Amino acid sequence: MLRVLCIALVLSGVVADRTKLPPTCDSVIYCHGPLLDTVQMAGLYNDSKTFVDMKIKLSPNITMEHFHEMMRRTGSQPTKADIREFVDQNFDPEGSEFEDWRPDDWKDNPAFLQRIKDPLFHQWASDLNKLWLQLGRKMKDEVKHNQDLYSIIYVENPVIVPGGRFREFYYWDSYWIIKGLLLSEMRSTARGMLSNFLDIVDRFGFIPNGGRVYYAMRSQPPLLIPMMQLIMEDFDDVGYLRQHIHTLDREFDFWMTNHTLEVEHDGHKYTLARYNDMSQGPRPESYKEDIDCAKHFDTRDKKEELYAELKAAAESGWDFSSRWFILNGTNKGNLTNLKTRSIVPVDLNAIMCGNAQIMSEYHARLNNAEKAAYYRDVHARLMEAIDKVLWHEDVGAWLDYSLESGRRRDYFYPSNLSPLWTKCYDMGRKEYYVNRVVNYLDKVKLDVYEGGIPSTYEHTGEQWDYPNAWPPMQYIVIMGLANTGVPEAMRFANEMATKWVRSNFEVWKDKTAMLEKYDATIFGGLGGGGEYVVQTGFGWSNGVIMAFLNKYGDEMCAADAFGAAESGAVVGAAVGAGGVATALLAVLASVAAGTLGLMMYKKRREYTALHSGEDLKLLSRKPYTELRSLNGASAQRLR
Repeated sequence: MLRVLCIALVLSGVVADRTKLPPTCDSVIYCHGPLLDTVQMAGLYNDSKTFVDMKIKLSPNITMEHFHEMMRRTGSQPTKADIREFVDQNFDPEGSEFEDWRPDDWKDNPAFLQRIKDPLFHQWASDLNKLWLQLGRKMKDEVKHNQDLYSIIYVENPVIVPGGRFREFYYWDSYWIIKGLLLSEMRSTARGMLSNFLDIVDRFGFIPNGGRVYYAMRSQPPLLIPMMQLIMEDFDDVGYLRQHIHTLDREFDFWMTNHTLEVEHDGHKYTLARYNDMSQGPRPESYKEDIDCAKHFDTRDKKEELYAELKAAAESGWDFSSRWFILNGTNKGNLTNLKTRSIVPVDLNAIMCGNAQIMSEYHARLNNAEKAAYYRDVHARLMEAIDKVLWHEDVGAWLDYSLESGRRRDYFYPSNLSPLWTKCYDMGRKEYYVNRVVNYLDKVKLDVYEGGIPSTYEHTGEQWDYPNAWPPMQYIVIMGLANTGVPEAMRFANEMATKWVRSNFEVWKDKTAMLEKYDATIFGGLGGGGEYVVQTGFGWSNGVIMAFLNKYGDEMCAADAFGAAESGAVVGAAVGAGGVATALLAVLASVAAGTLGLMMYKKRREYTALHSGEDLKLLSRKPYTELRSLNGASAQRLR
């Protein structure tokens, strides 16, 4: 019965006729149509995102007339040179929508720096605080009045962007960016970013993946409500909450309406969430790459199914990963084996459950008793579903669930621990769950990795697979364990946070750059693989490091990064003049070593300014990566 129901769900929700679905957006230049196909398939740029980020010089109608003229002139067989000439004549370069902007609320010495005792980490955190000045973007007024000339989605307030090729806002990245901004006491910038998102929900009904029209039919992990929580915890403005509570309701309802389904398990029915796509065609920003991937399929329907899986995986934020592969019931395969829509993910459901809890508390504060009761009920039902369907007693962790097989997928992902972060488990049995999770982490041998927690244990060449380690996953696991209050879990969190901070710092010393992702297997290793070269900047990386230094900075030491002992403490010094002298010499030597290290670090830390909003610094190649280059040039495909 279970297998029959799951197959029925897959057939109705995954293999439905997609020919009547809308394109990714209405634009016949940026999202679909012969112009997009002609330009993108010509392969003018290493990164397909380059073209769809360009500004139209004249108007969409005139641009289309010029395109048709070119096609007539060339008998619909334009050369690459013809197409390049057409683009150069009709489009301005990517990034044309921004003007110079310096955040008015930036502070040189925010208070959290004083909690960081190690002088090297203190200086590093101060440098990271300066990076916000380079990652800020403000849109020109012209964008507001001529939206049809741009692919960017206009927002009123300036934003902090991730960095590199990601020159617009991104949904889930912004949670950790706002976290870092608040630690930097840039409250106006942080609140402005949240207000942008609230405005976008009012305009679109939800928050798109990122700030481009070609993202307008998919989202990303729903962290708007936790962003509001960050703002409210920093400055408890009940009036602001009351003003926007219905917009938060609307975002939550979007996910409940468009991303949930019914799963039958052990004779009971549960409502759970998954990632989905309801648009036609390949991703415009990865158009050629998606078309090339779909060549493995022989019918339009099969190609459309692949495009849907690619877009659903992009919505997850994990694009791409063996986490979404299903091949003969395993996680083996490649992108043609993507089955994102057939997998119920732990992290999405944990986030939705946590959002329901936050919303229940907010409505209770605003005396909206009926709404508070609704969210309490949703929270209770989601928490029960997570426990009954996703928790695996023998494994000792929550696991993604396959709708195809009706079974949990027993593979390690950091996201398996997401319910700890959102507190979506029975807190009355906290030690029962936490102790099993700690045993699980021992079993999967996370302690052997010097560069962070890997996304998976599958080495596929995709960027969300082994050996890459991603900042948001470190944060979710570490803060989830730390907030349990269980000593062994807190110890695990402290150790993993220390490894992550030190490894990030090692890269910073060498490259003067924060990266989008790192290598879990190498201390100071660069991330790689996937659709594009490793990007620098980098919004969520900065925010996560700031959060860890704020939490652990009073005890965390960078000395091991220089090969010194972790502590300058003198153990067992003898009493008396000789012992005191020895102790003083040891302390002086420790201070001298730290001072020398700081001097060496300061010599290395000269900034290379962002150029046209792109990479901070050219990166050298690491031997393990599948990428042809890590030199900062654009490479293929989209996040």
